[in-house]
Amino acid sequence: MKDLAYLNKFFYKYRWRLIPGVLFVVISNIFGVLPAQVIRVAFDLVTDNIGVYQLFSGFNRQEMIYDIFGSSLLLFGMLVLILALLRGLFLFFMRQTIILMSRHIEYDLKNEIYAHYQVLSLAFYRRHNTGDLMNRVTEDVSRVRMYLGPGIMYSINTVVLFALVIYAMLIVNVRLAIFSILPLPILAVVIFHVNTIIETRSEKIQQRLSGLSSFVQENFSGIRVIRSYVRENFVRQRFAAESEDYKTQSMALARVQAIFFPSMLLLIGLSNVITMYIGGVEVMKGNITSGNIAEFIVYLNMLAFPVISLGWVTSLIKRAAASQKRINEFLHQKPEIISPIAALHKVAGKIEFDNVTFNYPDTGITALKNVSFTVNPGEMVAIIGRTGSGKSTIANLIMRMYDVSSGQIVIDGKTINSLNLNNYRSQIGFVPQEVFLFSDKISHNIAFSADVLDMPAVEQAAKDAAVYGNIMELEQGFDTLIGERGVTLSGGQKQRVSIARAIVKQPQVLIFDDCLSAVDTRTEEEILSNLGRIMQGKTSIIIAHRISTIKNADNILVLDDGRIIEQGTHDALMELKGAYFELYEKQLLEEEEEA
Repeated sequence: MKDLAYLNKFFYKYRWRLIPGVLFVVISNIFGVLPAQVIRVAFDLVTDNIGVYQLFSGFNRQEMIYDIFGSSLLLFGMLVLILALLRGLFLFFMRQTIILMSRHIEYDLKNEIYAHYQVLSLAFYRRHNTGDLMNRVTEDVSRVRMYLGPGIMYSINTVVLFALVIYAMLIVNVRLAIFSILPLPILAVVIFHVNTIIETRSEKIQQRLSGLSSFVQENFSGIRVIRSYVRENFVRQRFAAESEDYKTQSMALARVQAIFFPSMLLLIGLSNVITMYIGGVEVMKGNITSGNIAEFIVYLNMLAFPVISLGWVTSLIKRAAASQKRINEFLHQKPEIISPIAALHKVAGKIEFDNVTFNYPDTGITALKNVSFTVNPGEMVAIIGRTGSGKSTIANLIMRMYDVSSGQIVIDGKTINSLNLNNYRSQIGFVPQEVFLFSDKISHNIAFSADVLDMPAVEQAAKDAAVYGNIMELEQGFDTLIGERGVTLSGGQKQRVSIARAIVKQPQVLIFDDCLSAVDTRTEEEILSNLGRIMQGKTSIIIAHRISTIKNADNILVLDDGRIIEQGTHDALMELKGAYFELYEKQLLEEEEEA
C-alpha cells in the first residue's frame, strides 16, 4: 500500500466527496438490513395468525381476521418496498460521490503525469518506448481509478454491511450466527485464490491477444513484401500457431471459471442449509421463532455478494498498487534539463562553443570532443561530416535538449544554462532530421508554433519553403489532413512543410538538421535563396551531407569522430585539399555517374 499512499493527497483534496460517500454507504446499508427484520415480523405474523384463522373456522369473524391479516401483509410489503427504494436512493448518492471522486482523481492524475512528461528531457524519451509511456498514462491510471472508485466503495460497503449484519445476527442468536457464517470465510479464501488464478491467466490471454494483434498488423502492413517473397503459407502457419496458443490460454481460463461459479453457489447454498437445520433445532428449543430463520437467510444472501467481491476488490488493489508503482517511477524522475527563473532575453544570434565535450547519458557514447567554434549574428554556418560524426548533436545542444558534459555554450555572452528555456527556444526555428507532422490540417502543421492561425503568414512560409504549389494541387489545399489517416505526402513535401513550420516563426536563429536530403537540387536552390532573404541579419546553421547545399555558407565546419578537423569557406577548404576536398570530389564523381 506504500505505493498507493501517493494518492492520499487526492483523498484530502476531494474529502468533501469522500466523507459524504462513506455516510451514504452506512445509511444505505442500514436501509438494507432493516427489510430482513420486517420480513421476520411478517413471517411470525403469518405463523401466529394461521392458528387464529383456523380457530375461528365457521364463524363470521374469520373473514374479518382474513382482511386484517391481508392488510398487515400488504403494509409489510409496502414497508419493504419503501426501504428498498430508500436504500437505492442512497446507493445512487454513494456512487455519485465516491465514483465521481475517482473520476476527478483520474483526471488530475492523468494531467499530472502528462505535465511531468512535458518537462522530462530528451534522454528520458530515448530510454523509454512510446507504448510504455502511453500505457502508464492510460491503462495504469485506469487500474488506479478502479481502486479509487469501485475498490474503495465496495471495501467500505463490505466492512459496514458485515458489521451491521453480524451484529444483527448475534443479537438474535449467537449459536445460529456462528454456524450460519461458518462457510463464508472458506468461500472468501477460495474466491481469493481462484481470482488470483483467473487474473494470472487473464494477463496471459491479454499478452497473447496483444501479440496476435501485433502479428496481424505487421503482416497487413508488410503484405507487399510477403507476396513478393511468396511467403503467404509460412505467414498463415505462423498465424495459426499464434491463434492456437491464444485458444489454449482462453480454454484454461474457461475451465477455471466453469469450476469457480458452481463451487461458489455450493458454499452459499451450504450456508443456507446449515441455517435452516440449526435454526430448526433452535426453534424447537424455543430460543428463536421461525421468522428468525427467514431473517437469517436474508442476511446470508446479503453477505454473499460482499464475500464474493472480497477477492475481486483484493485483486483491484493489487493491480492498482502495481500500476501506481509504475506511475511513481516516472513521477519521481527529475528532469535533467531545468530552466532557471531568469529575465526574458532577446536573442541576437551569437553562438559560441567553448571546448564542448558531450557524452550521451543513456549510451555513454562520446559524440563531441573539445569542439570550439563561433557563429556571429547574421552568419550562415554549415556543418558537414560523415554519419555519426556529431552533427545532429550540435543542433540538440544549441536547442539545449541536453546539457554538455564539459565546456560551455554561450549565447550572446550568456551561458545557455542561465537562459529562460521557453523564451530562448521560442526564438529558434528548428527543422529536425526526422520530419514529424501531426495528424492535422497542413495549415495547422505549418502554424504549429502560433496560438492563432495567420493564413497569409502560413501561405508565405509555404511559398518560401517551395511547397505552396504542391499544397494547392491537393483537393482541399491547406485544409488537407496529413498524417496516419490523411493524405500521404512525399518525403520531399514533408520536409518542405517542416521547413515552412520553422520559417513562419520568423526565428532569430534557424537550424536545418539535414532536412533537404529528399529535395531535388533545383528546389533546394530555391529554398536556400529564399532563406538568404528571410534570414538577413539572423543566424542560420545548416547541417547537410551534400556540399551543393552549403557551399555558399560564411563558414563550414567539417566534423569527423566528434572533432572539427577543418573549417573555413568553401574556397578556403577546397584550397586545403583535405577531407572537405575529398568529399567534394567524391560527390562530383557520383553526380557525373548518375548523369
